[in-house]
Parts: sequence; structure tokens; C-alpha cells
Amino acid sequence: MATFKREFDFEDDIKKKISLNIRKYRKKAGITQEQLAVDTGKSYDFIRRLEFKKGEVGCSIDTLYKISVVLNTRIDKFFE
Repeated sequence: MATFKREFDFEDDIKKKISLNIRKYRKKAGITQEQLAVDTGKSYDFIRRLEFKKGEVGCSIDTLYKISVVLNTRIDKFFE
């Protein structure tokens, strides 16, 4: 079976988009960065950098899942 390289349009700034949406939904939920850190088992500094570095700091799918649960937001909303 032959395989070939298919072309896709991947967003270059997807981590920035996720970062901005985490902040947006956190504020909408009325939760502080400190509380989000406690609830997800991450450090305050990690959450702060995740939001304010706007894409320079990424997170695992496990962490994104925990954030979505804490913020009561479907995980796909972070990619919009």
C-alpha cells in the first residue's frame, strides 16, 4: 500500500488561542488563578505563565482536561 503526504492547514498559534480561552473561561467562571491551580493540582506560577505567556507555555491533554472540568467548560471550547 502506497502512502503519500497529505496537506493540512495547521494553526500556528493554537497554543496562544488555548491560553487566551483558558483565561476567558476562568474569568467567566469567577475563579482566580490560585484557585484553578489548587483545583487542578498545578502550581500558581504554571497557571499564571500558561495564561500570560500566550502560547509560549503549553500544557498536556491531561491538564487541559482538568482545567475544562474545573471551569465546567467543554474541552473543545478552548480550541475555538
